[in-house]
Amino acid sequence: MKKRSRRFNTLLQETKKDKFYAPLEALYLMKNLSNVNFIETAEVHIVLGLDPKYADQQLRATVMLPKGTGKTIRVAVVTTDNKIQQATSAGADVVGGENLINEIKKGRLDFDKLIATPDMMISIAKLGKILGPKGLMPSPKAGTITNDLVKTIEEFKAGKVEYKIDRNGILHIPFGKLNFTTKDLYSNLVTLQQSIDKNRPQGSKGKYWKSIYIASTMGPSIPLDINLLRESNL
Repeated sequence: MKKRSRRFNTLLQETKKDKFYAPLEALYLMKNLSNVNFIETAEVHIVLGLDPKYADQQLRATVMLPKGTGKTIRVAVVTTDNKIQQATSAGADVVGGENLINEIKKGRLDFDKLIATPDMMISIAKLGKILGPKGLMPSPKAGTITNDLVKTIEEFKAGKVEYKIDRNGILHIPFGKLNFTTKDLYSNLVTLQQSIDKNRPQGSKGKYWKSIYIASTMGPSIPLDINLLRESNL
C-alpha cells in the first residue's frame, strides 16, 4: 500500500467519505484544501457502468470546456506541403510532413496533441507503436484527423479535451486549474457531465454513472452527488 504523507492525511481529515457533496461545495472544498506551492490541476474521476471489452460500450469523445483547461497545449500537425503555412498561421507549434514523421520515428515527442490531415494517415500508421501508448495517435473520434486545420488547432488551443474510458471503465479528466474561480470550474464540470451523458454508448445498460470524484493534483478525492450535478444550471 502506498504510504501517505502527513500533509495528505491532514487534508483527508477535512473531507467526509460518507458524504456525497453538492458540486459547488465540493469545488470550494477542493480549492480551500490546496496548500502546495504550485498551481494544481483540477481532475475528475468517474466510474461508469461500461465494459470496454465490448465494442458497443466504448466511450471516446471530445468536448470544448467553456473556460479552457489552464494548460498551454503544444499542437503538432502532420500535413502536405500546401497546408503547412495554413497550420503554422493557425498557431500550430510543430508542423511538417514526411520529415516530421521521420523525426517522430526517431523519438521526437515534444507536443501534447498530434493533428493530421486524412491524406497523411497511411504514413502515420507506421508510428502506431510510438504514438499509441502515449495517446497521441490521430483518430476521428478524438477529432484529430481533419481537413479543417484552422478550426481544429484553434479549438484544442482554446480548451478542447478528449476523454476515453480506461480498461476498467473509468474516466480521468482534467477540467481546469485551482487558480480558476469556483464558478469557472463548475462551468467546465457541468459541461463535461453533459457531454458524457450525450455520448452514452448504445450498449450501455443499467446504471450509467456509478461514482464521481474530484481532486486536485496533490489533494484528496471528494465524492460528488451525480444527481445534483445533473440538476445544475449554467
